[in-house]
Amino acid sequence: MQATHGLSIKQGCTALKLARSAYYQHPHDWQTRDQEVIDALNQFVNAHPRWGVWKYIRRLRIMGHSWNHKRIYRVYRQLGLNQPRRPKRRLPKRPSLPVLVPEGPNEVWSANFMSDTLYQGSRFRIFNLIDDFNREALAIEIDTSLRAERVIRVLDRLKIERDSPHMLRVDNGPEFLAQSLQDWEKANQVLIHYIQPGRTTQNAFIERFHRTYRSEVPPSKLGASFKCVV
Repeated sequence: MQATHGLSIKQGCTALKLARSAYYQHPHDWQTRDQEVIDALNQFVNAHPRWGVWKYIRRLRIMGHSWNHKRIYRVYRQLGLNQPRRPKRRLPKRPSLPVLVPEGPNEVWSANFMSDTLYQGSRFRIFNLIDDFNREALAIEIDTSLRAERVIRVLDRLKIERDSPHMLRVDNGPEFLAQSLQDWEKANQVLIHYIQPGRTTQNAFIERFHRTYRSEVPPSKLGASFKCVV
């Protein structure tokens, strides 16, 4: 407005309803200005990540800091500490068992999931279950969502057709870690062996089946089977 219309600073601030003190105030970097508060909060967050902001404020007051609680809460929000943090999933130690070929059927079954996308962008999942003895595909379930209850339904159907296995080899997916599947394991006296995280070679039979399934099943037949299930 000064350059175009030749107004003074007072006239421009009056037209814009802007205080002249705000015009003359230089912007400051909040991280530089509040660096002491940031360091103190990060120290507490690293040591006690489950504490809330008011407990941090009380601890800072005990340590002798006289910062205003509104300033601490503002820095707390600007650092994103008020956002819910997803806890790291703690898995029990998984033993490493050799991948041996069973001596008969229904001794060891292997299960895992595959996922893909249709032409229109819809994602779907495939639950595969094979017998490690003869690499027979016992079940192939296709749907947009496959939860632990769906896995149990497949296992119950196979239990009627050919009895339950002695051991079921799976990875550490949420469907296999569900409490409902663990209850099914105890009720049917089936040992569920979880492979070590990231060691897909420990479930080599089902991984080899996935390669065959991807290379030999045409997309047209896959889409037809998908439509039938849905």
